[in-house]
Amino acid sequence: MADNLTNTAENRVLDWINGLSATAPTTPLKVALVTANGDDATAGTEVVGGSYARQNLTVAAAVSGATSNSADLVWSGMPVATVVGVEVWDSAGSPVRLWYGPLSASRTVAAGDELRLTAGSLDLAIA
Repeated sequence: MADNLTNTAENRVLDWINGLSATAPTTPLKVALVTANGDDATAGTEVVGGSYARQNLTVAAAVSGATSNSADLVWSGMPVATVVGVEVWDSAGSPVRLWYGPLSASRTVAAGDELRLTAGSLDLAIA
């Protein structure tokens, strides 16, 4: 998801680089699935229903300005949905959306299905 930082995340990165504030997000970071993609300023439409819940994201240290999920992300008991993208949120009391982006291909799931993003398939990069 190169160049898919939200405006909020971009501002936090700039503030950190310029020494203006401590900007670490509240962990763990969470991955949300969306049925309509958002943009820099507006969140997408998150999946609801079934046993769907945001999943914890683990990543390896960045190399050359990029990293990816270091463990599979698994959503069990999905509702009927066509998932078109993902978003990464922190775990603050009022969660902050940090990343967003489309899947390489939409995934349609039936009630009770599992959706899995394998380790290494969710790329996060600063371009």
